[in-house]
Amino acid sequence: MTINAERLAALGHETRLAVFRLLVQAGVEGLSAGVVGEQLALAAATLSFHLAHLNRVGLVTSRQQGRFIFYAADYAAMDELIAFLTDNCCRGEACLPRSAAAHAAKKRRPARKPSLKEHS
Repeated sequence: MTINAERLAALGHETRLAVFRLLVQAGVEGLSAGVVGEQLALAAATLSFHLAHLNRVGLVTSRQQGRFIFYAADYAAMDELIAFLTDNCCRGEACLPRSAAAHAAKKRRPARKPSLKEHS
C-alpha cells in the first residue's frame, strides 16, 4: 500500500479523523494528549492507539515537553495528500470552488509581520 493510501485509510476512521481535524485546528504548536482526550471525550488507551496510528502514517508529529507529549498535525504531509487527491483534477481547470476560495482567501491575507523577538 502506498503512503497516500495508508494516510487515507487512517483518516477513514471516524475517531482518527476527529483527532486529526482537532490537531489541524490547533496549529503548529499542537495539543497535549490530555487536552485532545478531554476535548474528544476519549479514554487514554483509545486515544494513544489512534495517535500512534496517525503518527505511524506520518500525519501527526509528537514531541515530549516535560512529562507531557504534544501532538501536532504534519501540514506538509496533509498538503502532499491534498495535492495527490487533486493532481490533474478537471484537466487543470479550477473546478473545486471550496479549495479555490480557501486559496484565494489565503492570498488576500496580509503577510505576517515578524515580532521584535524574531529579530533578536
